[in-house]
Amino acid sequence: MSNKTTLRELMGDLPFTAEIDWMLRSRNRPRKDHFNLDRLQNSLPVARAVVEPFTKNAKRGKKVLFFATLHYWIEQSAYLGLTLAGLGHKVTLLTLPYSEWHKQKDNFTQRQRILHTRDALSALSPLIEHASLLDLKPDSALPNILQADVKEISLWDVQYTLMREEVDMNNAGDRALYDLRIQRNTFAAKAAFEYLQSNKPDVVLIPNGLILEMGIFFRVARYLNIDAVTYEFNDQREQIWLAQNSSIMKQDTDYIVNARCHLPMTEAMFERLADLENARRGARVWGKSKRLWQYVSSQGAQETRKLLNLDDRPVVMLAANVLGDSLTLGRDIFASSMTEWITKTVQYFAKWTDVQMVIRVHPGERLVPQAKSMGTVVREALPELPNHIHVIGALDKINTYDLIEIADVGLAYTTTVGLETAMNGRPVISCGETHYRGRGFTLDPNTWDEYYATLEKVLADIPAHQLDEKQTEFAWNYAYRFFFEYPRPFPWRLMNFWDDLEIWPLERVLSEEGLAQFKDTFDFLVNEPFTWKNKL
Repeated sequence: MSNKTTLRELMGDLPFTAEIDWMLRSRNRPRKDHFNLDRLQNSLPVARAVVEPFTKNAKRGKKVLFFATLHYWIEQSAYLGLTLAGLGHKVTLLTLPYSEWHKQKDNFTQRQRILHTRDALSALSPLIEHASLLDLKPDSALPNILQADVKEISLWDVQYTLMREEVDMNNAGDRALYDLRIQRNTFAAKAAFEYLQSNKPDVVLIPNGLILEMGIFFRVARYLNIDAVTYEFNDQREQIWLAQNSSIMKQDTDYIVNARCHLPMTEAMFERLADLENARRGARVWGKSKRLWQYVSSQGAQETRKLLNLDDRPVVMLAANVLGDSLTLGRDIFASSMTEWITKTVQYFAKWTDVQMVIRVHPGERLVPQAKSMGTVVREALPELPNHIHVIGALDKINTYDLIEIADVGLAYTTTVGLETAMNGRPVISCGETHYRGRGFTLDPNTWDEYYATLEKVLADIPAHQLDEKQTEFAWNYAYRFFFEYPRPFPWRLMNFWDDLEIWPLERVLSEEGLAQFKDTFDFLVNEPFTWKNKL
């Protein structure tokens, strides 16, 4: 530990040192801390002035508590909070001014972050009330259910941070990170427990709602039977995913299935979905996204067979997710982890030489090189890879959609490749708690015995398990609803927030034009019922 760090630790334990330093020295200096809200602070006085006239004419809305942590969520939440205030809602923004969820910061730095956040958000007053979670001194004992939630979420936090599922409590690094997350999540749970009971909001609005303090805040709200809305973002600009009374990362689509999937698809809907699939197959961006889902365009089924040296035996494709992705955490059904599922599956197929297995490592692994590769998992399970098992790495120049075309059977945990394989009429065994499981076009074992029995039954007669026309059509219908109706219109994505704000400034968002596009979404964000106007 450096002398500077030691000094800040000592100063952080002395009353008023951080506050005096802030007032006399640090407030007006350029911030070198990663937790930096200077741009937000400079912009908010004008933003508040824009919104004030709208608040005077708005009908009285709900009492909304908005919880946000990490500087980028706080930036966006300030503007979203102003928008909701402009629509008549009474908004309180409760912040947790952390920048590093996986590192312990000295008290001096943390106290100054509280002061910096307070200064940055002061211009929200009187339209929005601001409070800091770190100003609270909770002393309540947590109910057993919430204590269990703290442990579960803290484990997920470690997996998410380390990008691997194995957490070794005998390893000093793993244990230290877990203990830090327990400490922080316990504090957040206690603070939320007391704050929510004292303030009784109509609805709590929380980003993500699965991991970190965002996850535990959601759990506490639901334990207290307070409505909670969670949200996240997909790859498209001007879109948001949101969920009412569930974590958006669980992707609960029951409501959209019940409301929409019984409706027939039009030719235009089929063409739109086919255009999306063709863009992915062709390694092209689509819509308002800059994301490439594949890094090499389709080479065709026959060429891909040659590249992989596949023969005429049936092909089973296992599509993997990226380890540590919050879309995979807590999705286990009969396996304790995706790693265990892949390990046991490839060991099973090592003895099944009548078929060929292709394991598609998620191309997204190239974006998170610190994550443990699923290719490594396979090689740990099978140090000597049999000739009939092929691993396609994240960097390999193979297109996943060629593999879907080749595959006779698909195996999936939570990846949408399972859904897209079913759209191709192939039998898919769904092994994780994914949003398309149980919709009638996948095979859904609940135990290891059921899984192995399903594998044997399907492999014994693959043609008999091909999806019929009705199942395939429903897979297309569901996919359309998931890709095009599940996301809702929204002006500002998280990581492109300031760029999007230039396109959609507050005055435009609150104008007749903006409300025509986004008003329904803002209503859903405060837990108004979903509607489907202007939808086919």
